[in-house]
Amino acid sequence: MEIIIEHLHKNYGKQKVLQDISLHIPVGMYGLLGENGAGKTTLMRILAAMSEPSAGTIRINGIDIKNKKEIRKIIGYLPQEFSVYPNMSVSSALDYLGILAELPKSIRKERINELLKQVNLEPEKNKRFKNLSGGMKRRFGIAQALLNHPKILIIDEPTAGLDPEERLRFYNLLSELAMDRVILLSTHIAGDIEAACTKAAILCAGKVIFEGNIDSLLKLGNGKVYTTILLQKELDEFKQNYHIISIYQNGANISCRFLSNEAPRKEWVSCNPTIEDSYMYLLSDHKMEVE
Repeated sequence: MEIIIEHLHKNYGKQKVLQDISLHIPVGMYGLLGENGAGKTTLMRILAAMSEPSAGTIRINGIDIKNKKEIRKIIGYLPQEFSVYPNMSVSSALDYLGILAELPKSIRKERINELLKQVNLEPEKNKRFKNLSGGMKRRFGIAQALLNHPKILIIDEPTAGLDPEERLRFYNLLSELAMDRVILLSTHIAGDIEAACTKAAILCAGKVIFEGNIDSLLKLGNGKVYTTILLQKELDEFKQNYHIISIYQNGANISCRFLSNEAPRKEWVSCNPTIEDSYMYLLSDHKMEVE
């Protein structure tokens, strides 16, 4: 099972949304990281056979993306925003979606009960959809995406609006599901990728600027992340010269964590980079090259 994307382009009129995207996505959890507007959702919709590329090729388990009917049989898709009739119960909503997915009546009830247990929504099966918590709605979304036993699961911004406990529960569920299928997870939160994925690609303005394993991404920030103590009056000038990651009050002064390609000054303290640090460095460095 795999997704192979070669020289993919997507244009809307004169706007180039995706430019020369080439990726190999194997079995397991694969992260697609990028800022809002980077082109992640556009790529997801193309892979889910909901939009067509302007150029390039995609093969999913050997099936050409142009064969939409066959692609939809093996794809499960959870968009960032999805909805069902708010007054329907959880089980009724899944049954309705099962009918739309052409799931035979003879197996539909059994499949729905199986999925409710898998995503831990069985106690909520008679609750109206509108009364579910944000985390429950995302788990319902996973259940509907799994109705037809997909080999490929595509999930857009999965943890939007979830509290830390729900986020952890959600990723534990995805990790179980990734044992025997491809899961492509799109997010703008670097920590989501670190928590769940072994490999990732980073999109910036419609282009791939990184593809590799998480350890390789982490190493990109080595020797680029520092902290220093500033006076309040020094902060504005410092912001103009360095990419600041975070600041917090330290008594009368300000402690600042920032990125720099310069040789370190004596008042700077070098830090071990986090995934967020390395991601921010990569974006900053790429934007400087473009400028």
